[in-house]
Amino acid sequence: MRALVCNQLGTPDVLELTELPDLEPGLGEVVVDVRAAGVNFPDGLMVAGNYQTKPELPFVPGSEVAGVVRSLGADVTALHVGQRVTAFCRIGGYAEQARVAAAHVHPIPDTMPWSDAAAMPVAYGTSYHGLVDRAGLAAGETVLVLGAAGGVGLTAVEIGRALGARVIAAASSAEKLALCAAHGADELIDYRRDDLSERINEITGGSGVDVVYDPVGGAAAEAAVRRLTWGGRYLTVGYASGDIPRVGMNRLLLNEGNLMGVLWGAWARRNPERDAANMAQLFDWHQEGLLRPHIGGTHDLADGVKALDVVMNRGALGKLVLLTSNQNGITQ
Repeated sequence: MRALVCNQLGTPDVLELTELPDLEPGLGEVVVDVRAAGVNFPDGLMVAGNYQTKPELPFVPGSEVAGVVRSLGADVTALHVGQRVTAFCRIGGYAEQARVAAAHVHPIPDTMPWSDAAAMPVAYGTSYHGLVDRAGLAAGETVLVLGAAGGVGLTAVEIGRALGARVIAAASSAEKLALCAAHGADELIDYRRDDLSERINEITGGSGVDVVYDPVGGAAAEAAVRRLTWGGRYLTVGYASGDIPRVGMNRLLLNEGNLMGVLWGAWARRNPERDAANMAQLFDWHQEGLLRPHIGGTHDLADGVKALDVVMNRGALGKLVLLTSNQNGITQ
């Protein structure tokens, strides 16, 4: 099989397309013939050695895949060979085969395109876990999504809308905001042109927002914290800006606000049954047309360096996906 291998830490261009032996599953594992693999910001952080998880070299990056079950560990009975699935693999996704713990392999609807399925586990899983499990976002509440046109942010826009919340999307260009509006955002903020705090105040009539969903960090965090309503919840999801914000705890004291970390991958490993239920809900919403993954581009596995570089430089609108030689462009 072909795989993009990280032999040394650095920028995406350290990845090398390499022939590796076919994989065999161990106990509790599944090998998937990969049709598509999602490209995520943490993949690049892992390649650079800057992520919380630091695999031993060499390793294959890529945390989510969609494809067909190739083989099963002797004790795996809930899946079958030939089944269409998506999977959270943590590492190993940028390859034509991936070995995954069976608990994190989820059957997908027959009509779901491979690229959509590859976009589901990490971004949608993170946003659902953050907004539902952590923040308890309810219908009628207001959620502010920062970095709303990115691979994770756009899923939070869609999930917020599916939950019946009022969604305020903040992004850095008219093009990005138009994408957010097309995916259900009720209000838009261009934080390169607008004063974030003033616009939130204007949109909410001074009442503030119930939930902030922040995968970006940086300067916007302080303004967003100041506009939390009483008992508001601030979800810190990631730091795509490269700047981990320093927010005065007194702001949370003054409105009895809650600062909540969202680390979906670690949570999913600890709570596989709850994560499977979350994924089932996401698949149902996809079938109902409430979730429409925006695939900002597809690349051959051999061009994975280019795709990861775009993501790391925040140039992607929605999700980028790698397609393997097994991908034939149709859903089956």
